[in-house]
Amino acid sequence: MKAVTTSPPPSGVDVVLPCLDEAEALPWVLARIPAGWRALVVDNGSTDGSADLARSLGAHVIHEPRRGFGAACHAGLTAATADIVCFCDCDASLDPSLLVPFVSEVTDGRADLVLGRRRPQGRGAWPAHARAGNLALARMVRRRTGLRLHDLGPLRAARREPLLALGLTDRRSGYPLQMVVRAADAGWRVTEHDVPYRPRTGASKVTGTWRGTWQAVRDMSRVLNETPAPAEAEGARR
Repeated sequence: MKAVTTSPPPSGVDVVLPCLDEAEALPWVLARIPAGWRALVVDNGSTDGSADLARSLGAHVIHEPRRGFGAACHAGLTAATADIVCFCDCDASLDPSLLVPFVSEVTDGRADLVLGRRRPQGRGAWPAHARAGNLALARMVRRRTGLRLHDLGPLRAARREPLLALGLTDRRSGYPLQMVVRAADAGWRVTEHDVPYRPRTGASKVTGTWRGTWQAVRDMSRVLNETPAPAEAEGARR
């Protein structure tokens, strides 16, 4: 299922880009941020000059010393000021310009959280062990929430204040999943759309190995076993 693109793209959007040693990918990613949107590059302890490069390319750089994907994402969310906040990996595997129809769907009131379902393009885009882990998690999410999702990919869009009201606490690999689970518990309308998934630039910090993948699965399994959070964010989403 594909989202419908509107023109011109909505303005005043912040895009959170968690970053750990992504200097090689940054020029490609930042060049694809839609006009009028702000790139928030959250540097998570890079040693390859990613922060300085991002700044030189016009991005707003946030430093998050606590290691962890969730720590970087949440630092970006709390630093954001726009009504709509998007998330995208910073490794050139996903094109942030694909977020335009996601944002339109949120601003038009058709969804509260829009997710990208990754469709691999070319060999090496998505290793077999990573696909297996993702499939297992998607099934667990369906059982836990009733949402018939196929992926928990990082490309997503939602409103900032309702996201903050979800009270997300995971600061590792479980962050994207916790967002979806708590959104479902709060009665959010969650939609999913296909997006091309390219081979990433550089080595993955999570899915590059079986060990990293299954550690992420364990983190996410812990999130799925949480007691459902109060639905206090339900009213804030509208």
